[in-house]
Amino acid sequence: MTETSYRSPKKRGRIAVFLSGRGSNFISIHDAILRGDIDADIAVVFSNRRNAPGLAVALDRNLETASLNHKDFEGREAFDAAVVKELEARDIDLICLAGYMRILTPLICRAFENRLMNIHPALLPSFPGLHVQQMAVDWGVRFSGATVHFVVPDVDMGPIITQAVVPVLQDDTEETLSARILIEEHKIYPEAVRLYFEGRLEVRGRRVFILD
Repeated sequence: MTETSYRSPKKRGRIAVFLSGRGSNFISIHDAILRGDIDADIAVVFSNRRNAPGLAVALDRNLETASLNHKDFEGREAFDAAVVKELEARDIDLICLAGYMRILTPLICRAFENRLMNIHPALLPSFPGLHVQQMAVDWGVRFSGATVHFVVPDVDMGPIITQAVVPVLQDDTEETLSARILIEEHKIYPEAVRLYFEGRLEVRGRRVFILD
């Protein structure tokens, strides 16, 4: 990540959604596009799993899909290089990770620097990684939530765009807390994408400023 300032473009954009499962956040983004809330189109829904349920959902919504099996490539960089080639052929402006269960290499992070978003079910920088809802319960924190951030090579450490806070109840389980957080995810992810294509996100070092 560079220290120089970056401002998102104000334009009608082309989005690539990455998923490995159903991708409920993909649905929330596409629904926002259909409502006219986001000035963009989903150009492709991509998965590393050919049988990912989210690809079937995308086809039902008349969206283009693509998949590459990471097991067909010699290493992560070779796979990500092929992914970048697919995206460049489609003139993608923004990648939205929606339950994509692969750690991205620096290669793809550099190719789409400040053009690659992820959503994480915790209030970063607390609780990066996996199973974070259970961690929030185990640690007894009073609040958790969700974070939309730009992606950098360090996992879950990119500049924070938007966050939502939910209470952690004393009788919460991983499942009940996850369900409460997911409701907020479906609100803040489309909001972050909307702000991006309105040209209202400016990255300065580690910080993202939302412009009027």
